[in-house]
Amino acid sequence: MAGSEAEEPTPAQAQPFIEPDNAETADEDEGIFDERVSTYTASLSSSVIDYPTEHGRRYHAFRSGKYIMPNDDRELVRLDLLHVVMVRTVEDKLHHAPIDPDRTHSVLDIGTGTGVWAMEFGDEYPGSERESTCPRKRLQPHTTGMGSPNVKFEVDDVESEWTFPDPFDFIFCRYMAGSIADWPNLVKNVHDHLNPGGWAEFQDYDMQYRTDDDSLTDEHSTSKWLKVILGAANKVGRNPSPGPKLATWARDAGFENVTEKVFKMPIGPWPKDPYLKETGLINAAQVVDGLEGFSMRLLCGVEGWSETEVQVLLAQVRKELKGKAFHSYVNFHVVYGQKAAAPATAPATADEEPEA
Repeated sequence: MAGSEAEEPTPAQAQPFIEPDNAETADEDEGIFDERVSTYTASLSSSVIDYPTEHGRRYHAFRSGKYIMPNDDRELVRLDLLHVVMVRTVEDKLHHAPIDPDRTHSVLDIGTGTGVWAMEFGDEYPGSERESTCPRKRLQPHTTGMGSPNVKFEVDDVESEWTFPDPFDFIFCRYMAGSIADWPNLVKNVHDHLNPGGWAEFQDYDMQYRTDDDSLTDEHSTSKWLKVILGAANKVGRNPSPGPKLATWARDAGFENVTEKVFKMPIGPWPKDPYLKETGLINAAQVVDGLEGFSMRLLCGVEGWSETEVQVLLAQVRKELKGKAFHSYVNFHVVYGQKAAAPATAPATADEEPEA
């Protein structure tokens, strides 16, 4: 929550205080922000195909209307920026589950987006085969001549019946906030489609903006925007903050050795630490560029706002996010667990007759 109303973190969520950098003034920050962001976005591009458009953005053709986010070039670039942010946030690791490379041959990436995680995982583990499926269908790398030979992309809906012919050794599910209606069922499906002893990992958000110094208040436009956008997502049954519940859902689904790690993800270039400053800059860039995508369908379609009303609010939010009006972050949850190993089969004794 904004400012002093933020809930106290649980022990699993406890993270060190991030020291803000007060060397630059807020008036200078917006120009600095735009100049720095161009460094990260200049080389990111994708092809365009025909999809339905609403509010000037392109949305999903596959089961159109079910998912709130767009599916256009701007969104593809944003997702690649977000991949950078998420990997940097979780200690520059593609995963935290202690998978055994020698026993990890079939991997499923749920909600693969642009496919960047699957391709990087394929490069790191060339002996495995990945099948990536995304309910929010976007342009996958194989449509543009990119991708690893051991990665296959499919269009599917993870909330429909799973029809994979064989179980997997590792299932990875990241950034499905706002996309899933029945999280416990999804986590149970993941568990049931693992080989005995296989691992699953979930990485997702608590989308509530937080500060450690009460610099974000209810008077900020960002707080007002966040309150209405999270409320609208909950109204349509798409949990925008699944992160804090992932560990409980995993245990309820039958996972063993469940481990939870929570990382602070800064929003904006306000941290003093250079690495966190750069992470926060990239993160703010993808948030600023995604504001329309986050907001239009929910505020216009669910809350009944006009496009003009939405754009006025978003202009105020952009200005705040580009500067150092507050020192905000979100908690990013990493949860992994293991399916129980198959029970050992006792060897036949001399007195037992083999079956015919």
